[in-house]
Amino acid sequence: MNIIIDVKWDGEASAYYAVCDEIGLGLESDSYDSLIQRVREAVPELLVLNNIQGCTAMCFRTEERREKCM
Repeated sequence: MNIIIDVKWDGEASAYYAVCDEIGLGLESDSYDSLIQRVREAVPELLVLNNIQGCTAMCFRTEERREKCM
């Protein structure tokens, strides 16, 4: 079983956030790298707390952020 984590950018808050309803994950950070590190630390704990077994991988689904300057 793979855990799919959605990572998005919130322009109003100037922060990245990660969610996975399946395991109750909801985190945010001002940098992408910091967020990914926090997720990697939190997921194993959430799996134990939610008694979820058989997780073989974390998959990050990241929304692309594009800016157009003219």
